[in-house]
Amino acid sequence: MPLDVVKQRMKLMGNQFEISVVAKQTAWANQCINQAVAEIKRVEKLLTTFLDDSETNLINKAAGLYPVQVSEETYRLIERSIRISKLTQGAFDVTYGSIDKDLWNFNLKMQKLPDTATAKKMVRLINYKNIILNENNFSVFLKHEGMRIGFGGIGKGYAADRAKQVLLQCGVESGIVNASGDLTAWGLQPNGQQWTIGIAHPDAANAVFSYFNISNMAVATSGNYEKFIWIDGKKYSHTINPKTGLPVTGIKSVTIITTHAEIADAMATPVTIMGIEAGLHMINQMNNIEAIIVDDNNRVFTSDHIHIQQPKLLKK
Repeated sequence: MPLDVVKQRMKLMGNQFEISVVAKQTAWANQCINQAVAEIKRVEKLLTTFLDDSETNLINKAAGLYPVQVSEETYRLIERSIRISKLTQGAFDVTYGSIDKDLWNFNLKMQKLPDTATAKKMVRLINYKNIILNENNFSVFLKHEGMRIGFGGIGKGYAADRAKQVLLQCGVESGIVNASGDLTAWGLQPNGQQWTIGIAHPDAANAVFSYFNISNMAVATSGNYEKFIWIDGKKYSHTINPKTGLPVTGIKSVTIITTHAEIADAMATPVTIMGIEAGLHMINQMNNIEAIIVDDNNRVFTSDHIHIQQPKLLKK
């Protein structure tokens, strides 16, 4: 019986997921995929802010009041998130949920930017250093009332990695878990070749500007072209610098290629915030991670050890 790719698409964690498994038997492949879907739903219940009793919400409700004991799984994810915050000098920060909801709503009613002082005031509670962890009982305490954590910048990648682990335990030797563009791929296609991954063109949602082949790697892309507003003829993205409260400009998209979807997911936004020079300098100091950046003028920049087939200036 020949190998085939069995796929399922579904909406999970508010995003479109697609799980692909290389298998000889469709029924077996679907059983394995169903187990992976159940795992993603389990992770979602832990991390979501849309369920009152999720561990995320229990931590947020107790902000400034008392520590909350959580599962070791959530505790370790927060611990790893803090490490990424230190590495990126706060450009990645799970306390971004503390931002005042009135600051950026990205609708057509928004006619002007907030002034610098107002924006700064509205992000005053964003500071990963004010997450207090207790290893002895896996408790998490947010120091100030009104602080909130959220896993929007790392949760999809973590869920993709967990789904991959479930599929491996099921016996799946080759597959892809694609969490709305944050994906992890392992093994080989039925033809024995590595998986071919396309990088989305920042000016055309359904087009790609380059392809590369990977196996046992993860890819995530953060694009400022998906959600933005125009004010006085200038385009402002939905990515907010947590230090200033103002939107990031200059970069259209960042693609990260590394070993785990969690890391790829978490590193894409901070590179956007840090900017091309600082972002690539940071990536070049790290092992097993690469970046592809497209700026507002469609120029392409890459980290030191990646070579992709593309013009240095994309056509608009």
